[in-house]
Amino acid sequence: MLKKKQVFDKIKNSNNLPSLPQVLLKLIEISNDDGSSAADLAEAISHDPSISTKVMRLVNSAYTGAGRRFKGIEQAVVYLGLDTINNIAISASVYQVFGRTRESSLFKLSRFWWHSFMCASLARTIAHKTSYEFPEEAFLAGLLHDIGRLLLWVNFPKEFASVLQNQDDSSAIISAEERVFGANHSEVGAWLVKEWNLKTFMSDAVLYHHEPLERIHDAFTLVKIIYLAGIICRALNDNTGAGFIAARELFGFEQSQTEELISEAGAATAGVAQSLGIDLEPPSGGTGPEPVKALEKHKKLLSEVNDIALLSGTLQNLLKAETEDVILKAVEHGLRILFNVNKIFFFLYQFEDDSMVAYSADQKSTDMLGNLVIPFKRSSGLIVMSLAARKPSDSFGVLTKTPLTIADKQIIGLLDTEGILCIPMLAHAKHIGVIVIGLSESDCRSLSKRLNILGMLANHAAISLHLYNVKQEHAAAIQGGRLEAAAMVVRKIVHEVNNPLSIIKNYIKVVDLKLPAEHFARDELNIMEEEIDRIGQLIHQLSDFSKPVKRLFERLNINNIIWDLLKILKKSILLPAKINVHFTPDSSLHEIVTEKNGLKQVMINLLKNSTEAMPKAGNIYIETAPLVDKTKHLDGKPLKSLEKVTITVADDGPGIPDEIMARLFEPCNTSKGEGHSGLGLSIIKSIINELKGQITCESKQGEGTRFMIILPSGNNAKKHKDNTA
Repeated sequence: MLKKKQVFDKIKNSNNLPSLPQVLLKLIEISNDDGSSAADLAEAISHDPSISTKVMRLVNSAYTGAGRRFKGIEQAVVYLGLDTINNIAISASVYQVFGRTRESSLFKLSRFWWHSFMCASLARTIAHKTSYEFPEEAFLAGLLHDIGRLLLWVNFPKEFASVLQNQDDSSAIISAEERVFGANHSEVGAWLVKEWNLKTFMSDAVLYHHEPLERIHDAFTLVKIIYLAGIICRALNDNTGAGFIAARELFGFEQSQTEELISEAGAATAGVAQSLGIDLEPPSGGTGPEPVKALEKHKKLLSEVNDIALLSGTLQNLLKAETEDVILKAVEHGLRILFNVNKIFFFLYQFEDDSMVAYSADQKSTDMLGNLVIPFKRSSGLIVMSLAARKPSDSFGVLTKTPLTIADKQIIGLLDTEGILCIPMLAHAKHIGVIVIGLSESDCRSLSKRLNILGMLANHAAISLHLYNVKQEHAAAIQGGRLEAAAMVVRKIVHEVNNPLSIIKNYIKVVDLKLPAEHFARDELNIMEEEIDRIGQLIHQLSDFSKPVKRLFERLNINNIIWDLLKILKKSILLPAKINVHFTPDSSLHEIVTEKNGLKQVMINLLKNSTEAMPKAGNIYIETAPLVDKTKHLDGKPLKSLEKVTITVADDGPGIPDEIMARLFEPCNTSKGEGHSGLGLSIIKSIINELKGQITCESKQGEGTRFMIILPSGNNAKKHKDNTA
């Protein structure tokens, strides 16, 4: 009989003491770090060619059903999910440590590894079910829980063979181990885990996995998880129901829940076995899933789990998206990863005119499609019918038997595909839009089997777009309230300012009357009176800046207006501040229908803002240019173009701080400090809205600021309206 110390000393001093791979230590660290990413895991795995090969073999196998070929580790990590990759990598690391172990009829490695992998998969599944925060730690502990048996077999093959001889019961084997070695395999395994310096409760989980059930009740969670995983694995062969009893007592699981755990773990075990290229053998007569049968039985389940894991990443991106453009890009990215489709665009429902407008996150598709517009009520095409019926439709008749309209055929022609699949987007029964995928008939039939995942993605996209729209409406309401509140304050100030202005104007009249008719000062007094009148007009407009002003629209040459303004502002504002203005007018620009005073006020405020932003001299660049917005209609009517003009005002000043940019057009938002109201850009925004235009701003710290104004020409506004009805 050997003594415990002799056993440990011999193992330690032999050449059979395995060292833990560094990649495994790194994987455990990454798994336990909430801030880690797929890129971190991919980098760690890439340092081990053996594990990298196994991961790539699995992701490109028929087992995953990916339908595409992956070339990089990071792509594989994203597709399979962090959990699956960790299972493979951890299993491969441990398996390669003991990969050359010899077996015999008494100690069959295929059976040993089945029990170890099944226990590991069960442990990880239980960890998720019980919200244990380190599921990969549970997986590794489950994989190592019987590693002491392997150590005893490798180092004491003759003695351990005598232990296994004629021993069927696990408690009898443990007694025999203690009699022969002075320690059982649980103690040997726990000792090895401590030698590896895994500073967790893993060694305890290995040590106590054969204790009586009543002693486990007050143990910490990891010990309970490994105990239950082990007893379920052993109970699969004896039909005693011990696993169901332990599951109920330790975690309150009902039998159906435990059976579900076993099924999921069987699928995971089959997946790991295939990735490692090993044959696993469940205990003879046992009820555990055989690898080949489990592989076939759970292939669909694993594919769905992978889809959901990948979908969760897209949903996280949707939660973070703050604009319509980012939302649709996230959806498109998710569709490409999940379903390997390339031609994707959207038709978004427009409540204002009851139509659907095409959009693509891909610039090439945007250029190809233009702005396709489909009248909702007057169309019977697939896209409108899909949204109206609230169910997917396709051009092949796989999901729906609907005759194709001319518009449907036009869209298919533009996409240059065999056909299209339409997925409706609805939020709280409201029409949001339709996802349109250009694809072949075989791909359509394949995707028709994954409509649940497609529907989940479409629903989340719809909710994200709906929330964005609600947020925009809410922001507009808040903006209006802020403007009105600011206007009330301004009106009070205007009332007080008008009194001294009136007094000053009266005194100018008195002085003027006292001067001779030809006195040189009379011209200066007239200029003063005109400026006071202009101040009065400005503050009157300022008092009502939150309300639309009745504007007189007329046909104007905006280049001439800007030239006239620059002449006026040159001496009074620009030259004293040492500002050089570079104006590049487009000579081909036609006259547009707009309002002169509003446009002047916008340009004066922008030029004044740029000047104040550059107290030590600088440059302002002004450009005008035509803009043609091509809109295509699929209702049989001729194509029309909307003519617009752009005015760009840029400077090479210090730029606008990020905190100001976030609320740029809100009232009382300024970076200029004391003496500035922060109302200028709010007024500009309000005027541009009244002129039916748009204004945007780009700014970089230290590089300057650029405003772009887009105004309709007014030349064919009525024609466009007639064609979108």
